[in-house]
Amino acid sequence: MNQRDQAKVLIIDDDTTLLLLLRQSLEKAGYTVLTAAHGLAGLQQMYEHRPDLIILDVMMPRMDGWETVSRIREMSQVPVIMLSAKDAEADKIRGFAAGVDDYVTKPFSFAELTARVGAVLHRTRQTVPARPSHLYQVGDVTIDLEERRVTKRGETVSLTPTEYKLMAVLVENAGRVLSREQLLSQVWGDAYLGDTDYIKRYVWYLRQKLEDDPSTPEYVLTDRGFGYSFRKD
Repeated sequence: MNQRDQAKVLIIDDDTTLLLLLRQSLEKAGYTVLTAAHGLAGLQQMYEHRPDLIILDVMMPRMDGWETVSRIREMSQVPVIMLSAKDAEADKIRGFAAGVDDYVTKPFSFAELTARVGAVLHRTRQTVPARPSHLYQVGDVTIDLEERRVTKRGETVSLTPTEYKLMAVLVENAGRVLSREQLLSQVWGDAYLGDTDYIKRYVWYLRQKLEDDPSTPEYVLTDRGFGYSFRKD
């Protein structure tokens, strides 16, 4: 079955014209599309219909995109693509730190956004093949790839779908250095090759959640000039 079959996409945007055009573009691509004109209505749609992905605009009345994504992350790890007219690095970092899976700046082509929807769904739906032993105990961190559960000293570590996918790819190759291009291809998809900032940001996020001292990492290790690896005991 194609990943688009029966995949539900919720678009939250107060621009009615853009909302209509996005809906038509995604439905043409084979997705089921839900829409909401502001954050509160979007949260209600999410709760009632459990979409597979959310496209969220930043600037909206009543509840802006930042507050909306914060509310979403309190309830769900559903993938989120944020739309914004702001392309400054600080705004993108704020978006990724808030837990979004992709950040698309306006203006954009509908073909590009549709491709990014497919790429995000692909990486968040794709399961990581488990080795004969799917349980990894490294230092104080325990990773159960079969149950998709990560704990540190017995406490659950909450990861976004993209953070988990990156960690899982690294863990499946524990002790082996993966290049930035390999990680981009396996985690984000070939459409993202060259966007190495994604790797840097998400490695930083993983370290904030896994490491005692992110500035001197023990688990997610850097091979300068090449890529990253996960510690192997």
